[in-house]
Amino acid sequence: MINPAALDASAPLSAAGRELMDQGYTILRNAASPSLIGAVAEDLEPRYASTPFCEGGFYGERTKRFGRLLIRSPHMADLVMNSEILGLAELALGSWCDRIQLNLAQAIELHPGALAQFPHRDQDMWGGALGEVEYLINVMWPFTAFTEANGGTLIWPRSHGIEALVEEPKEAPIVAAAEPGDAIVFLGSTLHGAGANRSADVRRGIIVSYCLGWLKPYENQWLAYPPEIARDFPPDLAALAGYAQHRPNLGNFEGQCPSVLFGGYSEDPIAAVDALRPDQQALLADYVAAQRPEREGGRGGGALAA
Repeated sequence: MINPAALDASAPLSAAGRELMDQGYTILRNAASPSLIGAVAEDLEPRYASTPFCEGGFYGERTKRFGRLLIRSPHMADLVMNSEILGLAELALGSWCDRIQLNLAQAIELHPGALAQFPHRDQDMWGGALGEVEYLINVMWPFTAFTEANGGTLIWPRSHGIEALVEEPKEAPIVAAAEPGDAIVFLGSTLHGAGANRSADVRRGIIVSYCLGWLKPYENQWLAYPPEIARDFPPDLAALAGYAQHRPNLGNFEGQCPSVLFGGYSEDPIAAVDALRPDQQALLADYVAAQRPEREGGRGGGALAA
């Protein structure tokens, strides 16, 4: 998943990439076709209708939420794998991980009378160091227009990165006004929250987010998409949904890539196989070679493993 160019500090950034890293957010206009957004919205309609309201002040008692969107619409994969979005995710996160992963895919419906959400930073789900590492990137895909009246997402510009350590943000929030097909993209360190829905209509949309591949994601991907489901995903999507190891060896099943389960659970034992980064593999090769007898091509003299 990682694009090496995204990790090169000297590489030119797109306008959206510059704005994302400078302002903490960007809005991509017409990032997806109206037909694609309409198809996903239509597929999710029954679930919106049947899902009960959330409980608790954070999720919102006039709000509906549900996940597992990759199994609820065959069109969701096109949004999750949007190349421009993935490029921004790699830009924001690629310096801190070997590969990115899907953090969640969640539908949200804000009903009339919904209160404004508590302003928050999604990176606070994890207890890691703040102010330097970016842990995730969020993408809001509106199904209805996002406006000030219906609770469009509030974003505090330049509240990201080291500014996340400041108690009071320096700038006032803006309403991320957007239309279906637009993508509202913001960093996990950016202060944000849903606005209050003072209109007579529901505000619908979905949020897709990506995080560092070595983090525990918000949505448990292996439960959301068990092997018998994920094996039918395209390989890149299956890897993004957790069926790939994060080198070195993280997220393995019996020492192998969890995608081995796409063939079913074997009754026979399987061998653990190294999954290392190239730099680690090179160091290991030298270390192992130095311990092999000269007749095996090593540098000689090393003690054999017991």
